[in-house]
Amino acid sequence: MPDVVLQVDLPDVPKIRSGKVREVFDLGDRYLFVATDRISAFDCVLPNGIPNKGQVLNLISAWWFRRLEHIVPHHCLSVRVADLPVRLQEYRGVLRGRAMLVRKARVLPIECIVRGYLIGSGWKDYQATGSVCGIRLRPGYRLADQLDEPLFTPSTKAETGHDVNISFDEVVRIVGGELAERLRSTSLALYRAAASYALERGIIIADTKFEFGLMDDNQLCWVDEALTPDSSRFWPASEYRPGSNPPSFDKQYVRDYLEQLSWNKQPPAPPLPPDVVRRTQEKYLEAFERLTGMSLDQALAET
Repeated sequence: MPDVVLQVDLPDVPKIRSGKVREVFDLGDRYLFVATDRISAFDCVLPNGIPNKGQVLNLISAWWFRRLEHIVPHHCLSVRVADLPVRLQEYRGVLRGRAMLVRKARVLPIECIVRGYLIGSGWKDYQATGSVCGIRLRPGYRLADQLDEPLFTPSTKAETGHDVNISFDEVVRIVGGELAERLRSTSLALYRAAASYALERGIIIADTKFEFGLMDDNQLCWVDEALTPDSSRFWPASEYRPGSNPPSFDKQYVRDYLEQLSWNKQPPAPPLPPDVVRRTQEKYLEAFERLTGMSLDQALAET
């Protein structure tokens, strides 16, 4: 099994953020994102990671950014180690496939969530209130049913703890009416295009989240990650049965394992056993190969 990269430090390069998965370094006029193999669940980072996970997340994001850039510009400049500054070339071994040079943008404080299917917290909300995040739905939906139309259900971005669902009116209050409309329309357009393509490759994108920023000229820019198994719920179309909880290509497999434990979902999180690590790695790799049409080794050869 390949080595797991849980942390990346680059001497003499300022690290400005270490998130649940990504390290962010300041290169002056650009940022360097580095995706580790860390995995989180229930807002806790687990002690052991998933081999190749960071490379899958990074390269699948770059692939989606390129594929959907006709809808909205994105921040990705390059994922090739040859394009990194000279002073970082000595770290090319650990950075290959994990590093993304990105434009700097003023990130908007909104998680732009799009739901195409009724599952997870949306299903619980619907059962209790007949609505999802305050949006009234018709009666008669079953668990995992496809919604008549995808829903834009934004939330606030939380540095720690859980994000909080907010209404569209609250998005308008935070960023203004015109920008709020752009966030909603762009998110829905990205989701519809991605979901249509993924279905051709045998994957249902049940829901996903997008993040956006503004460039110096106030141009809207798609940032962070793009339609990854961490930011989305992926289901194999061949095993989809409305009325039941479908299996997934994302980290729901890890959540399901943790739900079986007596863990109280507070740090420290328990380690994952080897078989759960291996099967999770296989799910990430299969999602990557189905969507991109390449093996991870082929994609790495291009970086």
